[in-house]
Amino acid sequence: MPILNDYLNIAEVAEILGIHSGTVKRLCRDGKLAGEKVHNGWLIHNDVLKAFAKRYNGRRGRPLNRTRGEKERVQKHLSGA
Repeated sequence: MPILNDYLNIAEVAEILGIHSGTVKRLCRDGKLAGEKVHNGWLIHNDVLKAFAKRYNGRRGRPLNRTRGEKERVQKHLSGA
């Protein structure tokens, strides 16, 4: 039997990342967060979580879909011109 001390469950991972447990499940299902499906839950190795947390951007909502004109206007605004 493998030792599970280095594995975290969905609730623990959600608390560490500061996101909803459903989001963690979705990330595992989509293959964005490597985890092991065990019965009706997921287990994520501590090292995998650390690597994921370094690159995870937890922005909410849909990504912006701007037209070329909108992009130019935003760039102009940001540059102070």
